[in-house]
Amino acid sequence: MVMRLSGLASGMDIDQMVSELMRAHRRQVDRNYQQKQILEWRREDYRTINTKLLTLRNSVFDMKLQGTYLAKTASSSDTDILTATSGNTTMAGDYSITVHSLASGVTKSSTGALAASYTINEGERVTKTLGQQFGLAGNITFTLQGTINGDAKEQTFTINATTQNIYEVVGKINSAGLGIQASYDSNLERFFLMTTGTGEQAEIHVKADAENFLTEHLKLDVSVGQDEVNAYRGTSAVIDFNDAKGLKFSSNQFTVNGINLNLKEGSGRTVKVTVSQDVDTVMEKIKAFVGNYNTTIESIAAELKEERNRDYLPLTDDHKKEMSEREIEKWEEKARSGMLKADQLLSNIYYKIRSATMARVEGLTGDYTSLSSIGINTKSWKEDGKLEIDEAKLREALTRDPERVMELFTKSSANANESGIAINLYDAVNQSMSQITSKAGSSSALYDDSILGKDITRINESISKAEERLLKLENRYYKQFTAMEQAINQMNMQSQWMTQMFFSNQR
Repeated sequence: MVMRLSGLASGMDIDQMVSELMRAHRRQVDRNYQQKQILEWRREDYRTINTKLLTLRNSVFDMKLQGTYLAKTASSSDTDILTATSGNTTMAGDYSITVHSLASGVTKSSTGALAASYTINEGERVTKTLGQQFGLAGNITFTLQGTINGDAKEQTFTINATTQNIYEVVGKINSAGLGIQASYDSNLERFFLMTTGTGEQAEIHVKADAENFLTEHLKLDVSVGQDEVNAYRGTSAVIDFNDAKGLKFSSNQFTVNGINLNLKEGSGRTVKVTVSQDVDTVMEKIKAFVGNYNTTIESIAAELKEERNRDYLPLTDDHKKEMSEREIEKWEEKARSGMLKADQLLSNIYYKIRSATMARVEGLTGDYTSLSSIGINTKSWKEDGKLEIDEAKLREALTRDPERVMELFTKSSANANESGIAINLYDAVNQSMSQITSKAGSSSALYDDSILGKDITRINESISKAEERLLKLENRYYKQFTAMEQAINQMNMQSQWMTQMFFSNQR
């Protein structure tokens, strides 16, 4: 470490003099810092555009899917009987459905109130054991059988009446995986058993009840025995679908011929379900696509046209010390504007994306061979090529020939001129994102190997070396001034000695 003397002998402000000397040498380093900041701003702007392109790409991906254009809607003539929805593959038309019965499970509950399950102790409820509640002692055993996905599941339960209570009985049944759910209502003092599923496969079968715990103490109205005649089973939903009679289902929610049905009442009444093209849903998806397209095009055009204020360079630390926060903010707003003004890469992307939407799809038959033919037009040049929708014309096209509209967007071909709008646009956006990533990298990447990233790395290395040189130069200046101070101090001491000697000789 260099020893620094601050002008005690010479009377000069050494720190100020060294600072002024170093200021001139720092100018090149400051220019490197400014250049680095400009590159970082450019990188940020590129990445912002890439984020916009990602949103557009996701929207265009939806437009590539045929299912987007085949959306159907289903309506029921009586929603008290059933409601309906449809999938994309459902044939449009009217369907007649008669609901004869609903699917149900099995429920068994106490036929009357049971003995109290709790006592009140100092204002708080205290749950009784089974022995206290029902006067039982020792172990209680019973066997239940239920079904899971049609497979019979059986378990024998052993309960200690002395130490366990009614809620522990509930817990053991519920954790057994029998497809049977138990519960207890302490307000009504009633026990409930029910199947978790519905249909003829749903089952509650009490195979054994040695101490008559279920039938006598819990007052469940059930038959007991190993034979299946003692089992209680649910019922299936039964419907007629057009001319298909007596169709059975284990649930009240099921799908027939692509129509999702939710049965609500089994009264034997007939309901008409109408399946039609869901034009509104397709319209909304196309509007979302156009909105994302316009946002992206507008952002790119704004970057290309934004003026570059070359007189406003990035501020150095010394500059910022002399300015207020508001002044710094206003200066940097001007300094970082126009980073991508007339940028060649961005210009190519802009025209590539626009070309993909404006092109006519070759090889299509019928009236719909371009976006303009279905009511999606390009605005004036002042609007930077954004799209606008003639909703009446688009709705007419979707209603009249949805498959031709779908083909306009989704047609696949080895020849780009014959590929659909969404196919070509998706490829264009994908390529553009790759080009920007190659140029500016990604904020999520652990290492930036992009062109700008490498440029910034090189500048950082140059700055690091320059800072080392400046530190050595600063130390050299201080060393020289220190030597001067020491020499002056020595001369002052010699002068003082000579003066003392002179006056001593005079005496």
